[in-house]
Amino acid sequence: MINDQTADENLWEAIQEGHTKAFSLLYDRYWYRVYTTAFHHLKDQETCIEVVHDIFLNLWQKRTQLQIQSFPAYLTTAARYHVYRKAHQQQQQRVTYTDTLELLSQSEERNTAVDKLREAELEVRLMAALAGLPKRCREIFLMSRKEQLTNEEIAVRLGISKRTVENQLTYALAILRDKLKDLIVLVLLYQQMK
Repeated sequence: MINDQTADENLWEAIQEGHTKAFSLLYDRYWYRVYTTAFHHLKDQETCIEVVHDIFLNLWQKRTQLQIQSFPAYLTTAARYHVYRKAHQQQQQRVTYTDTLELLSQSEERNTAVDKLREAELEVRLMAALAGLPKRCREIFLMSRKEQLTNEEIAVRLGISKRTVENQLTYALAILRDKLKDLIVLVLLYQQMK
């Protein structure tokens, strides 16, 4: 039986078999350690949360290939690597990410037919990416972004834990970021041409 007292090695075996509860327990056990390691170097809460999410998403996605002997050592090393990557990216180029549709709606000259077609295409691609998410994950994401509900409000409404809401949002954002990364670059280039 998996619980808070289960050893890391046993949790990892369960995770490799696809047990999400074991993954949640491991996340709860180590997320703060990864966060503090990242924050020590980056000093930016949002970026550090992104580092935590990236590390644990990568851990889940590569669970069948990874051979981990010590989770504290593995996660500390992964955090340092991600911190290095983030710092390097920030030095190369500072880009502000905003909602794609919000970015277009703020444009002063969006009355042309071409602009409206591009906006419609962006919305279609966003909706297609959302449709690819699992039903519960999509529902939580839309409650958070469209209805502007807090994580606690979503948890109460759906009768689930706040941590589950956070995990689902992390998963949704990672998937959407991956599916729409080329789209964000196109929107930024389009805005620069105007």
